Amino acid sequence: MHVLTVAYGRPTDPHAFDTYYAESHLPLARRIPGLVEITARHCASLDGSEPPYYLLAQLAFASEADLQAGMGSDEGKAAAADLENFADGGAGLFVQHEREPIASK
Repeated sequence: MHVLTVAYGRPTDPHAFDTYYAESHLPLARRIPGLVEITARHCASLDGSEPPYYLLAQLAFASEADLQAGMGSDEGKAAAADLENFADGGAGLFVQHEREPIASK
């Protein structure tokens, strides 16, 4: 499994961000070919301070090839280009993937 994580910074207007994300961006992202699952979770800190991210979205693909093809598709490019329409707090992207566990001695 390969997971693209999008870490959204705190938006200027959280309500407007949430509305746009749910009504416009999420439907775009769901059209990405090869997408197995998508989750989005708001962030909170354990001590009540402001967390470094407002929302973490995770887009799961069965393989690296599926992730690359999906994000390189017209639908993937449209979802990526849409970030400028609502992510005024910035967005960092990174990929996670499963590997064999490291054996301890």
